[in-house]
Amino acid sequence: MEETKKSSYNGYTNARKEANKRYMENFVEIKVRTTPQHRETIKAHAEAHGESVNGFIGRAINETMERDNGQQAPTSEPDKE
Repeated sequence: MEETKKSSYNGYTNARKEANKRYMENFVEIKVRTTPQHRETIKAHAEAHGESVNGFIGRAINETMERDNGQQAPTSEPDKE
């Protein structure tokens, strides 16, 4: 008989909840409004360059600030999805 391997996942624990909370305390949320069509264009562009949408938007912001200020933008990589 073939044995089925059971998952070791025990569900969303209180420890996981607290760890997620501590992690998210390091970030703030910025909302961007766009049309569904533009969102799909952004998503396709990001995927074509091997990035998440969040990563692409962060890079676009950093590159624009660098260009506008004539200096090196922060090198910290935005959070990836």
